[in-house]
Amino acid sequence: MLRPAFKFYGIIVLLLVLAGNQGFSQPKGLQIGTVNGNELNTITTAVPFLMVAPDSRSGSMGDAGVSSTPDANSMHWNPAKFAFIDKEMGFSVSYSPWLKALVNDINLAYITGYKKLNDESAFAASLLYFSLGDITFTNEIGVETGNYRPNEFAIDAAYSRKFTNNLAMAVTGRYIYSNLTQGQFVGGQETHAGKSVATDISLYYQKKLSFKNKVKGLWALGMNISNIGAKISYTQSTERDFIPTNLRIGPSLTLDLDDFNRISFMVDFNKLLVPSPPKYLVNDSTGLPEHSPNGDLIISSGKDPNVGIVKGMMQSFYDAPGGSQEEMREINYSVGVEYWYDKQFAIRGGYFHENKTKGNRKFFTLGAGLKYNVFGLDFAYLIPVEQRNPLENTIRFSLLFDMDAFNDQNK
Repeated sequence: MLRPAFKFYGIIVLLLVLAGNQGFSQPKGLQIGTVNGNELNTITTAVPFLMVAPDSRSGSMGDAGVSSTPDANSMHWNPAKFAFIDKEMGFSVSYSPWLKALVNDINLAYITGYKKLNDESAFAASLLYFSLGDITFTNEIGVETGNYRPNEFAIDAAYSRKFTNNLAMAVTGRYIYSNLTQGQFVGGQETHAGKSVATDISLYYQKKLSFKNKVKGLWALGMNISNIGAKISYTQSTERDFIPTNLRIGPSLTLDLDDFNRISFMVDFNKLLVPSPPKYLVNDSTGLPEHSPNGDLIISSGKDPNVGIVKGMMQSFYDAPGGSQEEMREINYSVGVEYWYDKQFAIRGGYFHENKTKGNRKFFTLGAGLKYNVFGLDFAYLIPVEQRNPLENTIRFSLLFDMDAFNDQNK
């Protein structure tokens, strides 16, 4: 017998999945409140699991990682970094419990690996798998229709190459599969798994520094435009939802204080490159949205979000109904710091900030890392601010394997 929490979560999942296709009573873009005089206007997309930090290193630095020093988990943050990695081959396995305070069988798993082809280029691949645990589905009158285990996954492959001694670029291909309803009928329509393909384009620049006090350093700048791909749908409806196309950009500075002590500082800025929900005209007397003669909702401010992928990416920079001020509120930022002692023990911390009108995710992160010969172990812990977080009170971990060290040890 499944706990009631599973049934409740199943209802939430169905609502989230089908909200864009079934025409619920609250259309996107009808503001439901204000914060400090600014209207709430959260941007939502399909398959949001693609935006979750899958590894514990960046997960302990406020989800910052676009310009951090390369490692096996660079696949998610910036695959261009693989061209500068100083190992020939390695891989990583990560595990993150999800909603641990509510259920114990929802989790995010991540495995990634890379192989240097030569000094100029590298190949990498990964699998991101999100399991939503056991869920009991019921019909409108509460009769159980089946017990299922919804899941989502993404398979990636990337090629990274140096163009100069300081600059590299990478192209990534991605296949996305999202099966959340197991073919259930909802609102009279049969559901199916959502599928899409996408690509990432990333750049990474690094430059070595030398200071008068003999401290050496590395300055880097990274950029990754991820999830440029087809819209996704879970029904036969012609309406489809954007996937989370995202621009991530930011600098980092790494200082080798001496032979034993290294410290890094980094900042990431993120902006979803999908249309912002417009504000629709509402009848003052009834509180219901107004429709045009052809039945469409009338936009009072903002832009029509029903556009193509490329236009949606361009439009995302100027379509917020609140103008340039709201566009700035759509930018999230992460700040992270990492300290290594003798390249064997690390302490990390960070902060993630999202505007209150765009989701209000704010949290501090802490973590540690250990490196011993052929493997390394990273831990991350999240401390939410102002509101709950699915990863709070949860220890995430990543296990990294250095195949170069493994081969040297065998020799």
